[in-house]
Amino acid sequence: MDIANYKDKRVLITGGLGMIGSTIAQRLVGAGARVTLADAYLPLYGANAFNIGAIRDKVTVVKADIRDREAMAPLVEANEIIFNLAGQVSHNDSIENPFLDTEINYIGHLNVLEIARRLNPTVKILFSGTRLQYGKVEKIPVPESHPQLPLSPYALNKSAAENLYLFYHRLYGIPVVLFRITNPYGPRGQVHHAGYSIVNWFIRQALENKEITVFGDGSQVRDYIYIDFLAEAFVKAGVAPGMNGEVFNLGSGQPSTFKKMVETVVKEAGSGSIKYIPWPARYINVETGDFVADISKLQRFIDWRPGFSLEEGVRLSCAFYRQHLAHYL
Repeated sequence: MDIANYKDKRVLITGGLGMIGSTIAQRLVGAGARVTLADAYLPLYGANAFNIGAIRDKVTVVKADIRDREAMAPLVEANEIIFNLAGQVSHNDSIENPFLDTEINYIGHLNVLEIARRLNPTVKILFSGTRLQYGKVEKIPVPESHPQLPLSPYALNKSAAENLYLFYHRLYGIPVVLFRITNPYGPRGQVHHAGYSIVNWFIRQALENKEITVFGDGSQVRDYIYIDFLAEAFVKAGVAPGMNGEVFNLGSGQPSTFKKMVETVVKEAGSGSIKYIPWPARYINVETGDFVADISKLQRFIDWRPGFSLEEGVRLSCAFYRQHLAHYL
């Protein structure tokens, strides 16, 4: 699984200008891959040209939407590995507009798989699912075998897409690796709204010395993973043997209360305040309760660990946004 195996490999990253895609791209360029970034530049999501400023002359950038079969066909056909990260990213927005979520998070992925089946059946595709696929959990840490009872169209479509990938792997032999990601945060993430990466959103509010609103008492437990370690797992899995057709949790494996996270943000930012309010009905209905991922399966397949503490990750993230926040507003 040496990333030197990426030397001269043709790699496509959909959602390539977002936090995860651009961080993976940085690593792949360093490993000598020939990287193409496809992004639809949808306004609510994380596409940001600033994310690839340091590597802009070393990658190809294409405006393309995974819902557009005509645009995606030559991209899927031309590459050896695809990090298929494009998606509608908001759990709650999917309830307001389930059709959009289905178009992007299910039909879009069906498009990519169908193109692969017809034009490039040996292409390896890595998919970014979510811990929300599990719904309310029965035990912690949560293994991949835990039942899936999604509580929103977003989670439901992620589960459906995951099964779609497994179906195409079983029937057509397309190599796929599926991840269920916990709560990512860190540099290069969007900070326009709280729909994706709540940690990053809180960092923006704290740096602007605003009041951060927390639902309930903040005692709910979460598993936060810093973007660099998430990207490292994806990159290693892209060339690791024996992972095809497998599903993996991808998180830190470490529990942190919501209260601890937001207090850490305010402390590291050196500004901001916290206000606790009752749970709004539209949120409590989809609240999954405590969550910590069992990451032991992934660690059996690749040499990987999630690295440093939440405190260190928040410190580095605050430093990044303190310097570059203007590029993300």
